[in-house]
Amino acid sequence: FEILDQKGVGRLMMITVEWGRKTRPDLKIGICGEHGGEPSSIEFCHNIGLDYVSCSPYRIPIARLAAAQAFIKQKYKSIK
Repeated sequence: FEILDQKGVGRLMMITVEWGRKTRPDLKIGICGEHGGEPSSIEFCHNIGLDYVSCSPYRIPIARLAAAQAFIKQKYKSIK
Protein backbone atom coordinates (compact mmCIF):
# COMPACT_ATOMS: atom_id res chain seq x y z
CA PHE A 1 0.00 0.00 0.00
CA GLU A 2 1.19 3.50 -0.76
CA ILE A 3 -1.28 5.60 1.21
CA LEU A 4 -1.13 5.40 4.98
CA ASP A 5 -4.25 3.98 6.63
CA GLN A 6 -4.80 6.89 9.01
CA LYS A 7 -7.64 5.30 10.98
CA GLY A 8 -5.83 2.00 11.66
CA VAL A 9 -2.07 2.25 11.35
CA GLY A 10 -2.24 6.01 11.85
CA ARG A 11 -3.93 5.59 15.23
CA LEU A 12 -1.16 3.22 16.30
CA MET A 13 1.41 5.75 15.11
CA MET A 14 -0.26 8.52 17.15
CA ILE A 15 -0.18 6.36 20.29
CA THR A 16 3.45 5.43 19.66
CA VAL A 17 4.52 9.05 19.18
CA GLU A 18 2.67 10.10 22.32
CA TRP A 19 4.13 7.34 24.49
CA GLY A 20 7.61 7.71 23.03
CA ARG A 21 7.70 11.44 23.69
CA LYS A 22 6.37 10.98 27.24
CA THR A 23 9.31 8.70 27.91
CA ARG A 24 11.87 10.71 25.98
CA PRO A 25 10.79 14.23 24.93
CA ASP A 26 13.76 14.69 22.57
CA LEU A 27 12.99 11.48 20.64
CA LYS A 28 13.29 11.97 16.87
CA ILE A 29 10.59 10.08 14.99
CA GLY A 30 10.09 9.77 11.25
CA ILE A 31 8.77 7.58 8.48
CA CYS A 32 10.57 6.12 5.51
CA GLY A 33 9.60 4.31 2.36
CA GLU A 34 6.95 5.15 -0.19
CA HIS A 35 4.69 6.60 2.51
CA GLY A 36 7.32 9.27 3.04
CA GLY A 37 6.65 10.55 -0.46
CA GLU A 38 2.85 10.49 -0.50
CA PRO A 39 1.24 13.92 0.15
CA SER A 40 -1.66 12.88 2.41
CA SER A 41 0.63 10.63 4.45
CA ILE A 42 3.15 13.46 4.81
CA GLU A 43 0.45 15.82 6.07
CA PHE A 44 -0.76 13.20 8.55
CA CYS A 45 2.80 12.59 9.80
CA HIS A 46 3.32 16.33 10.21
CA ASN A 47 0.08 16.66 12.16
CA ILE A 48 0.98 13.90 14.63
CA GLY A 49 4.40 15.42 15.24
CA LEU A 50 6.85 13.33 13.25
CA ASP A 51 10.20 15.04 12.71
CA TYR A 52 11.07 13.82 9.23
CA VAL A 53 10.06 11.77 6.23
CA SER A 54 12.33 9.78 3.96
CA CYS A 55 11.45 8.57 0.48
CA SER A 56 12.88 7.41 -2.82
CA PRO A 57 14.71 10.08 -4.84
CA TYR A 58 12.05 10.52 -7.49
CA ARG A 59 9.47 11.41 -4.81
CA ILE A 60 11.59 14.08 -3.10
CA PRO A 61 10.13 17.09 -4.99
CA ILE A 62 6.58 15.99 -4.15
CA ALA A 63 7.55 15.24 -0.55
CA ARG A 64 9.14 18.67 -0.07
CA LEU A 65 6.11 20.43 -1.52
CA ALA A 66 3.69 18.37 0.60
CA ALA A 67 5.72 19.04 3.76
CA ALA A 68 5.72 22.79 3.06
CA GLN A 69 1.98 22.75 2.39
CA ALA A 70 1.30 20.84 5.63
CA PHE A 71 3.38 23.36 7.58
CA ILE A 72 1.63 26.36 6.03
CA LYS A 73 -1.80 24.79 6.51
CA GLN A 74 -1.08 24.20 10.21
CA LYS A 75 0.20 27.76 10.69
CA TYR A 76 -2.85 29.19 8.90
CA LYS A 77 -5.19 27.21 11.19
CA SER A 78 -3.37 28.47 14.30
CA ILE A 79 -3.83 32.10 13.19
CA LYS A 80 -7.60 31.78 12.79
